[in-house]
Amino acid sequence: MMAEATTQMFDRDAQTMPVEQRREQQQRRLQELLARVQNASPQHRQQLHGIDAREVTLDNLHELPTVSKKELREYYPLGALCVERGDLRRIHATSGTSGRPTIVAYTERDMEVMGRTNARVLDAAGAKQGTLVHNAYGYGLFTGGLGMHQGIEHLGACTVPISGGMTQRQVTLIRDLYPEILLSTPSYAATLADAMAHEGIAASANSLRVGIFGAEPWSEGMRASLQAGLGIRAMDIYGMCELQGPGVAFESLDSPGHMFINEDFFYPECIDPYTGEAVPEGEVGELVFTTLTKEAVPVIRYRTGDLASLQRIDDPGGRTFITMSRIVGRSDDMLVIRGVNVFPSEIEAVLLTDDRVSTAYTLVIDERGNMPTLTAVTEPMPDVPASQIDPMLGQLQHALKDRLGISCQVVLSPPGGLPRTEVGKAVRVKHWRKGEDSPFPGLLG
Repeated sequence: MMAEATTQMFDRDAQTMPVEQRREQQQRRLQELLARVQNASPQHRQQLHGIDAREVTLDNLHELPTVSKKELREYYPLGALCVERGDLRRIHATSGTSGRPTIVAYTERDMEVMGRTNARVLDAAGAKQGTLVHNAYGYGLFTGGLGMHQGIEHLGACTVPISGGMTQRQVTLIRDLYPEILLSTPSYAATLADAMAHEGIAASANSLRVGIFGAEPWSEGMRASLQAGLGIRAMDIYGMCELQGPGVAFESLDSPGHMFINEDFFYPECIDPYTGEAVPEGEVGELVFTTLTKEAVPVIRYRTGDLASLQRIDDPGGRTFITMSRIVGRSDDMLVIRGVNVFPSEIEAVLLTDDRVSTAYTLVIDERGNMPTLTAVTEPMPDVPASQIDPMLGQLQHALKDRLGISCQVVLSPPGGLPRTEVGKAVRVKHWRKGEDSPFPGLLG
């Protein structure tokens, strides 16, 4: 069942505000933010030392220092807090898998903004008051589950707050409760699609009509696979813990391929990740955000590490927000294979173009020799004849070399042999170093 474009719009006045009028609003909010936080926390005193907030404009904001995840971690746990602890209503955190976690906190107003921006996300996907939403994002310190939950309630829709995992139970609830909207990571949506197919539930027979997927990079190939596997319209969402969580940017049914940034709350820039200079509209660079209204732990010129482009479009729905492209990679997740820069999303885009290949895959970087090599471990769909396997491998390896500029071996696991994501983000890259056992015994060795 495919969704139709919306005829109404939640928060229409804010979303369709003339660009120049919004720019005046952004300028006012920026100066209020700087004046309020400059001496409010150790982190902000360090970043904004010697700056006169009254002289900062949107035009010269780029002259202020940026701040990164690494720098924020130096102020763990709450060295960037700009309000009294008694004003806090919630705390979330990053996973901390590569170091100390980043703690973020919310005031009552911050939570209202989170609800409002995520209500816009859901509305753009066709949800309305009373729509049943199956929320399979993780609940807890991860911002996804509770962040989207906030938006569902703000919109007046109905939540099934199942969180991640318990896949069989999720399939049962989708079958029995008839939700219309699915919220999850794209990798877990693929897991649900496989589980529903195993139960004999046809994509055309389930009640879901839209999926809103985020929290990890995914390609157009994955979009096509999820739409076919679940019979839905698959839509992208962007956010990160340091900015708020989900709800920073979103696709609409009217403008697929473009994510509208809620720029009345999150002011975007796009810079060259090496020089720090602004890149032209439409050119890929690193996204930088300033949280214009956030009270508890605001960030000013936060370098996300995410690579995308910014562009203003003529939206059929009337939204005047600037848009961002899909994330093409991360400046810190880029793989360098024999001197060539490779993003995992480029490999996914090639693999999932072939409908004989499953959505499950892992990239193995073999670092045991003098030069690293790259192998994509994936699996064929169950109905692929044995006679097609070798030609398929050859075609995939040829397509990957054309796309990447380097050789990439493709190895097949038996159907269903790769682990599926149950909770959290998918781990797509494994490094195989000297002295370590093969990450896939029997396939690589």
